[in-house]
Amino acid sequence: MNEDKNFVITIGRQFGSGGRELGKLLASTFGIEYYDKELLQEAAKQAGMCPEVFERSDERVPSFLSGMFAVGTGYNPASCYSCSSTIASDGIYNAQSEFIRRIANDKSCVIVGRSADYVLREHPRCVNIFVHSSIDDCIARIMRRGDRPTPEQARTIAQKTNKLRANYYNFYTDKRWGDAASYDLTINTSLLKMEDVVAIVAEYIRRRFNINPFGGK
Repeated sequence: MNEDKNFVITIGRQFGSGGRELGKLLASTFGIEYYDKELLQEAAKQAGMCPEVFERSDERVPSFLSGMFAVGTGYNPASCYSCSSTIASDGIYNAQSEFIRRIANDKSCVIVGRSADYVLREHPRCVNIFVHSSIDDCIARIMRRGDRPTPEQARTIAQKTNKLRANYYNFYTDKRWGDAASYDLTINTSLLKMEDVVAIVAEYIRRRFNINPFGGK
């Protein structure tokens, strides 16, 4: 790792707040890699596990602590017969965390979710962002991108997903999900256009790490 040049942007986000959009735009602005769901496939490959196991555990607390999360998931151990059905949630978390640390050491990148800010807490050039928005704006974005067709359904999935993400983050870290003290920047995307949010965050990163936002690393 070249600690003088590599940097990492982690993004925690409320569901529907635009965190994924911000992450992709920042990755494009700086010319660096973007990781979100891609983490699950790659981490599973590195660990020799079924990607489906990672997918079902994605940003979820261990099932023995929250049995209700298993209801209605359609999980069938036989569908991953090549993997042990007793793989512990903390083992999956550790495998994913190890992959996060590996890519952060190898390259500059944007990582969305998966408590990456905590996993990379000892990384010398890591900026941690939390993205939130009003519930009305979250609902509108959820419907606009086609995740749910009605405001009621959009509100329900936003509230459920935020609860899952908070439980996951609070279980695996010693910080609080969404608490401003847990991050370097918290951004309310309801107050600015996304291009303005990108410009503000990019300028912060440029000043903090003395890098050129238009020239990559």
